[in-house]
Amino acid sequence: MRRSQPSRSRAPAPHAQATDVRLGRIVRLLMQHATVVVSGTKIAQEISSNRSEVWRLIQQLRGLGVDVAGHPATGYRLRSVPDLLLPEIMGPLLRGTVFDTQLHHFYKIGSTNTAAMAAAAEGAVEGSVFLAEEQTAGRGRGAHFWQSARSAGIYCSVVLRPALPPSDVLMLALAAGLAVRAAIERVDARVSADLKWPNDVLIAGRKVCGILTEMNAEVTRVRYVVVGIGINVNQANFPKELQGEATSLRLATGSEWSRVELAAALLKSLDREYRLLVGHADARQSILRRFAEQSSWVRGKQVRIEENGAQIEGMTEGLDERGFLQVRTAQGLQTVLSGSVRER
Repeated sequence: MRRSQPSRSRAPAPHAQATDVRLGRIVRLLMQHATVVVSGTKIAQEISSNRSEVWRLIQQLRGLGVDVAGHPATGYRLRSVPDLLLPEIMGPLLRGTVFDTQLHHFYKIGSTNTAAMAAAAEGAVEGSVFLAEEQTAGRGRGAHFWQSARSAGIYCSVVLRPALPPSDVLMLALAAGLAVRAAIERVDARVSADLKWPNDVLIAGRKVCGILTEMNAEVTRVRYVVVGIGINVNQANFPKELQGEATSLRLATGSEWSRVELAAALLKSLDREYRLLVGHADARQSILRRFAEQSSWVRGKQVRIEENGAQIEGMTEGLDERGFLQVRTAQGLQTVLSGSVRER
């Protein structure tokens, strides 16, 4: 969890160029007429442009991996539903959730968390979602970099404004981990994901998801929280330095996943967990119990923890009532507030 200082204004995230809404409209029109060829003239009317601009935008879609057949003289047809996290595709899947109205999509951005924090500082409504096909400066906890290959993962940040004290925001991070695990299992029940305190999701001991929670708060209340979630979905390989630590759902299962299906399942699960946390008095106990049940790291694991330059070694003994990790060391039981947890 990271706390930001109050700010009157923030610079936009680097490379934060919102997706041209006309691209989404073209995809939606082609999806609505999936079995027929749609003329360039009709598409031009839909986006209030001309046929030469339609051709340029179709070429841009093809460059992004969208399989569009056709030519300006004959018209265009979508060969398959694109696995892009466009508002036109995601919106109908999220109706009834807190995330169904303010969907922001980027083909390339520095960091969705940076963009979401800047938007939240400017008054973005609760439930605003920032999705990217690629990040050039994706961030993890501390100074860690999150590799964000184009259209291979889910890079998602959401703005929340919970009526919670800052001390309770760790519960939101734990709830996000539960939401990721539930979403993965909803898409493929054969996948067993492990929750590593406080913010990682693992498969077979390798990291498949990282969660970065940042907030802006006063002493007694949260102004806003941004929950950033990066999931490795269809990566076929990783840089050499990450191969022993990272995996993807494709590598773990041997098959390609629909990012649209998984992203929708993720935001629906996060919506349920968030409503539970802010709406039910016993939510904290439920989150702590379920996190402990679904994690092999919370109890009985020999760990080494690096926290603020110091090291703690011992065996994990569960979570306290605030969600902090308890570790039995040679000096006694210690409470871990943050830090990098590794198996010893």
